[in-house]
Amino acid sequence: MSLGMNAGLARRPRIHGGPDGLGVPLHDFSTNSNACGPCPVAQAAVNQADATRYPDAGYTALRKQLAAFHQVDEARVLLAASASEFIFRITTLAVQRGTRAVWLPPLSYGDYAQAAHAHGLPIAGQPSEARLLWACEPSSPLGAAQAGLQALVNSRREETFIVLDRAYEPLRLGGASTLSPQQLQTTWQLWTPNKALGLTGVRAAYVIAPVDQNDTAAALEQLCPSWPVGAHGEAMLRAWTGSEPQDWLAASRGTLREWKARQIGVCESLGWECLPSEANFFCARPTLPEGLTLQQALAALRDQGIKLRDTTSFGLPGHVRLGVLAPAAQDALHNAWQQRLGVCKL
Repeated sequence: MSLGMNAGLARRPRIHGGPDGLGVPLHDFSTNSNACGPCPVAQAAVNQADATRYPDAGYTALRKQLAAFHQVDEARVLLAASASEFIFRITTLAVQRGTRAVWLPPLSYGDYAQAAHAHGLPIAGQPSEARLLWACEPSSPLGAAQAGLQALVNSRREETFIVLDRAYEPLRLGGASTLSPQQLQTTWQLWTPNKALGLTGVRAAYVIAPVDQNDTAAALEQLCPSWPVGAHGEAMLRAWTGSEPQDWLAASRGTLREWKARQIGVCESLGWECLPSEANFFCARPTLPEGLTLQQALAALRDQGIKLRDTTSFGLPGHVRLGVLAPAAQDALHNAWQQRLGVCKL
């Protein structure tokens, strides 16, 4: 087995976009939230949620809604506190079922590896060497189709978990999924609508189990704590399936396409190399003046209220990931970067 485990990874602090020790950035390119948000209907539902009572412990109405939305049997719908919570939960079950290694895409969200390291699992060099396999389309950090995804899904073996993270499917601005409806039926589909609705602070997710995995879905339910989703998360997920939020989301994708084209132009005007993307975010390699590291440049921007995501933790050093923001934020990035370059040339 070829192992790609970094022994020091588990001891490092987890790296995420969004607010940090300096507070909420004025212009936050570091997250992939829908910059057109929040969705008014979903925001109103969250604001009106009754936090004085427990949600239904079985989430009966919510499961029914989500099942109808995806046209699947209710038994296939699982609730999760967040995508990250489910990542750790299914890794635990995979270990109980005999998994001895995990396979990850070459560039991927850090919590997949973090959950593996928490259980002492090595990262396999080939999909055939693992029984828990992760996929994401559009992928993060690139926002592109994941290479070899069809072959990965078609290679599924008995007692193999293939988890497809669909966090960015609702924010796909171009292209289409490479998987057929039949292929999707064989994967664990992980959905986190808070990004698409512009409500990332509301933590709630759900999973569509493979069509033939009811027993495994029941086992995952046994590993789930009571009430994984609170009143506000439940309200957001129930709003998510409605026609008004879906119409709003469709309209926002049109706006995001325009903003994205403009933002790529801004980055390229600074001499940055932008990588292809189908989502509401993309990666770029900034052109740095001599003597300035990327980390120093990002720290200088953060001091000016602008935050970008260093993609080193994804396995892509020398690049940044930028969520698409409105033109005013793009102009702030352009001006701050030019000012920083001017200082460095003195």
